[in-house]
Amino acid sequence: MKKADPPASKPPELEALWSSWLVDLGWQPSEPQQQQLQQLYSLVMAGNRTQNLTRITDPIDFWEKHLWDSLRGLRLLGSWDEIQAQPWRGIDIGTGAGFPGIPAQIALPQAHFTLLDSSQRKIAFVQEVLQQLSLAQARAVAQRAEIWGQDPQERGSYDLALARAVAAAEICAEYCLPLLKVGGRAILYRGHWTEAEAQTLKRALSLLGGKLIHVEAFTTPHSHGMRHCLLLEKVAPTPACYPRPPGIPKRQPLGQDKRR
Repeated sequence: MKKADPPASKPPELEALWSSWLVDLGWQPSEPQQQQLQQLYSLVMAGNRTQNLTRITDPIDFWEKHLWDSLRGLRLLGSWDEIQAQPWRGIDIGTGAGFPGIPAQIALPQAHFTLLDSSQRKIAFVQEVLQQLSLAQARAVAQRAEIWGQDPQERGSYDLALARAVAAAEICAEYCLPLLKVGGRAILYRGHWTEAEAQTLKRALSLLGGKLIHVEAFTTPHSHGMRHCLLLEKVAPTPACYPRPPGIPKRQPLGQDKRR
């Protein structure tokens, strides 16, 4: 990775966004956390010179569409005092350039996140970012979700799973549910959401031992884009046949045919 540019001075618009987080998220990063998040922006911009990490390069857009958006989903877990006190074992499936897992790790220092992606290059980048940000409690792993979900040391061992901009909800559920403990929760980040998608997801969850607990709709604070976050809970053990072998969840999504 090329060396990150020195963090630029924060524009007044960004200072206002930080302040708004207390209202929009119910949480505001401490000064050290702000520095980590700002350094994360610099590192992603540096990595973007050689890798296609993100099309979002404007600092205000980055703060909203990567940082704020990543953390907004965590509100489904309860109050910040409650979730920050938990020693979550979490996994970010399809982390890409590290979202939402790296912002979540910064916001939840008691947690231990695994950042999973099938791209060796992206995971090498994420590993370097974790080192630069001194996030020793997190790890980055290059592996397919279908294989990771069948690993006996990983299967059924996580309290929390995150999946953002990965695939359709029923596909994300097949990636997430096998990795969760019974009682564990998954947060799926979506753009628009329809009742037809909800019915497909519910049929898939009935096969995976999961339940759709809550769907929360909201708009982003700066661009006013529509977002949805889905909260799933694992209520029963996932059958051993899930997740299915690599590629099959996307080619044959669960729940789209009632007979499956």
